[in-house]
This record gives sequence, structure tokens and C-alpha cells, in this order.
Amino acid sequence: MNERQFGAKVREALEASASRLNPGTEQRLKAARLRALERQRIELSAVAAVGDAIIARISERAGLWRLVLPFAILLAGIAGVYGWQQSQRVSEIEEIDAQLLTDELPIDAYLDRGFQRWLKQSGQE
Repeated sequence: MNERQFGAKVREALEASASRLNPGTEQRLKAARLRALERQRIELSAVAAVGDAIIARISERAGLWRLVLPFAILLAGIAGVYGWQQSQRVSEIEEIDAQLLTDELPIDAYLDRGFQRWLKQSGQE
């Protein structure tokens, strides 16, 4: 016998015995049933209140993420641009060093004030 069959037999037995009850007892049972249903509704509403509180906290944190995420993306972009610029500067310095090491320049050329201009001009060519 499964649950539904057992429940149906219990219901039939209860209905048969309820028809033999006097009206006062029947009214008290009805009132007790209504009180039990009201308690169940209160318990369900308490569960719903807890669920609402959980959803509210999640949405508050989602609101916080809506503010934090764009700021974090902005910072990551700034850091990326800064890193790229630094790598460009380092590559320019490396290129100048390589030119200095491979060219045969007289020592006086290093003391010349226009030497940096000459390096830049020859690097652009």
C-alpha cells in the first residue's frame, strides 16, 4: 500500500467517525483545526520573511558590486596603460643603450650637449 492509499483509508475512517460526533465536539475540532492552520500560516510567513531577508541581503551586495566592479575595471585599465607606458620607456632606453654600444663614437661625442638630440634623430631614421 502506498502513501496515497493509506491517506485515503485514514480519511475515510475519520469522516465515518466524525459523523457520529455530537455538534459541540465537532465545533471544537473545527476550531482546533483552524488554529492549527493559522499557526502553519504564521510559520510559513516566518519562513517567507527569512527568505525575503536573504534576498534583500543578496540584492544589497549586488548593489555594492554594481559600484565596485566598474571602479575595479577602471583601476585595472589605468594599471594596464601605466604598465604599457613603462614598457615603452624601457624599450626606448634599451634601444639607446644598444645604439651606444654598437656605434663607434669618439669619447667627445658623449660629452656633447647635442648628443641626446642626435640619438633621437638617428633613432627616428
